[in-house]
Amino acid sequence: MSTNKRKDIAIIGYGETPVVLRGGRSSYELAAQVMEQILVQTGIDKREIDGLAISETMSETGNPFWGVYMCEMLGLSPSWMQLNGLGGASSIGGIARAAAAIRDGMCETVLVLASDAQSSGKTPEQGAQRHEFMYPVGLKGPVGAFGLLSERYRHQYGLDERALAKLAVTQRNHALMNPNGCEKLRKPLTEEDYLSSKYVSTPIRVLDSVMVCDGANGVLVTSTENARRLGARKMIHPIGYGEISNFNGAARQPDITVSGFSLAGPKALRQAGMRPPDVRMIMPYDDFLIALIITLEDIGFCEKGKGAQFVLDTDLSYRGTLPLNTSGGQISAGQPGLAGGGLNLVEGVRQMFEEAGERQVSDPRNCMVTGIGVIPYGRNWGVSNVMILEQP
Repeated sequence: MSTNKRKDIAIIGYGETPVVLRGGRSSYELAAQVMEQILVQTGIDKREIDGLAISETMSETGNPFWGVYMCEMLGLSPSWMQLNGLGGASSIGGIARAAAAIRDGMCETVLVLASDAQSSGKTPEQGAQRHEFMYPVGLKGPVGAFGLLSERYRHQYGLDERALAKLAVTQRNHALMNPNGCEKLRKPLTEEDYLSSKYVSTPIRVLDSVMVCDGANGVLVTSTENARRLGARKMIHPIGYGEISNFNGAARQPDITVSGFSLAGPKALRQAGMRPPDVRMIMPYDDFLIALIITLEDIGFCEKGKGAQFVLDTDLSYRGTLPLNTSGGQISAGQPGLAGGGLNLVEGVRQMFEEAGERQVSDPRNCMVTGIGVIPYGRNWGVSNVMILEQP
C-alpha cells in the first residue's frame, strides 16, 4: 500500500457538552457551548472561523433555515456553509467536505458542528416509504428494523450472545469513566445483566440499543499550514475517508447482512496506506450492538460471519489491543439525537490529543471512526462512512 499520506488538513480543537436526558436546552444553546469550548481550547479568535459544516437534527429538522439561523445564533459569517443530512454519518462526512472546501480555497477554518435536543423536542415524520411498507406491519422505527436485521444475521451465521454481552459491558465500563456520559446510564453492568435484559424486538434486547438524549459536539478543521499560523497547540490529520449512500440500492433482494462498510472501509484504509491490524483504536457508530459486529466484519477486521468470535478473542477495553468506543459509545453514554455520530468522533480526537484522563489509550497514534445514517426499508442502513485519523 502507498505510504504517501496527505496531512495537509488538520483538526486542531474539539468540544462536547454533557449528554443529558430531556435537558430542556435548545440545540442552539448546546452548540454555543461547544463553540466556546473550542475557542477556549485553541485560543483563536472567533473571526477566524469562516466555514460551517453543520449536521441535520431531529429537533430542528422542520426548520429549513437551520444552518443560517445557527450562524446568527453563534455570531458567525461564514463564506462557506454545508448542511449535512447523512444522519449519524454527518460529522465525519462534514470533516471530509470541509477538507475539500479548504483545499478548493472556499474557506480556511471550518467549525464542524452537530447539535440536537431530540429528547426535549418532537421527532419529525420521515415519510418516504414508511407509511406504505413499514408502519402497516409494525415497523415503527430503528428497533424493529434492527430486530429483522439481527434475526437475518443469526439465521445466516449464528450469533453468539456472549459477544454482544461483552460489547455492552466493555462500553459501559468506559462510560463509567466518562464525566460527559448520561447520568442515567452511568451504572455498572455485567454480562449476566445483559443476557437477562428484556427483548424489545427479538433478538434485540433493551441493552442492545441507544437511549435518545440531548447534546452537542464539534471539531475545528483547517489546513495544516494555517494551523501553524494560528499557533495550534495540538493537531491530528484525517488521512483516509470512504463513504457510500444507498449501498446495494438497485438490488431487489440484497443480503442485508452486508453493509456499505464493505466498500467505505477498504477505501479509507487504502487512502491511509493501512490494513485493519494497523488500526490502533476504533470508534464505530453504535446505535445497536449488531451494527458493531457487521461493521468489524465488513471493514475487514475478520471474515464475514466471524464478528462475534473476533469480539470474544479481542481485548476491546481502553487498555487492550483494539480499544473500542472508549467514551462508552452512544449505547452507554447516550445518543444526542443526530449529533450521535460526533460523540465517537470527538472521543477519537480527545484520545489522540491524549486528554482522555483515566481512560486514556496508550500510544494513540491513529484512530478509525465510522458513521451510520438513516434506516431505510428492506436494507440495513442508508449511509456508511469511515474516516482514519493520525497523529503528526
